[in-house]
Amino acid sequence: MPIFDFLDPQLPAQLPTVLMPIVEATDASLEGFGRLVADPDQCNVEIVRWPAQGTRPVDEDTGDEAGTTEGIFVSEWNGDILYGSNEAVGGHYILAYATDPAQAQEGHAREPSRMLLWHANYHPDGGQLFFPLDNRPFYVPLALPGDDITPHRFTCFRFTGEHGLYIHPGIWHEGVFTAQGKQRFFDKQGAVHARVSVDFAREFNCLLEARPGKGD
Repeated sequence: MPIFDFLDPQLPAQLPTVLMPIVEATDASLEGFGRLVADPDQCNVEIVRWPAQGTRPVDEDTGDEAGTTEGIFVSEWNGDILYGSNEAVGGHYILAYATDPAQAQEGHAREPSRMLLWHANYHPDGGQLFFPLDNRPFYVPLALPGDDITPHRFTCFRFTGEHGLYIHPGIWHEGVFTAQGKQRFFDKQGAVHARVSVDFAREFNCLLEARPGKGD
């Protein structure tokens, strides 16, 4: 698999899009993916034991001792490009575009009418918490575990900003998408930070599209 340049993914122009359904985030709709979080201090992040390499098991008191890392995750639109930065793991990424990536421009203040997602990943080593520090709506695209992932398996969940999101290990996602402007989140996740990726543009010749409602 390639090493991704998350700030310059060099995406092909005029890719077709696959529309993700947008679903209101509730404990019922998030079943299997994770849950809503009212208090980040009360949210336990699952850590997955290091897998055995053969028939002998990993000793039960080892393999899950790396613990968690935490910091501020910032989701911010600059013109047509949605950037994310994750202080917890030192990451800086292009999360999405508001138009065809080849035509995307920075420096303007027009509100995005859609979000075009080019990449997603999951963490096999642990779960992850995103808790909003600004009480505003946000979006998170999610898909259930499985390396046979396809674009049509993704759902985009809408959050009011009153609760955070905890996702289980192995859940496909790509950060958090603010509807407009800049938004900050408390992030807590497994410290190993193993990442398994899908590149929709090159693997499936498409981008995933979400169309947020007006007034967000």
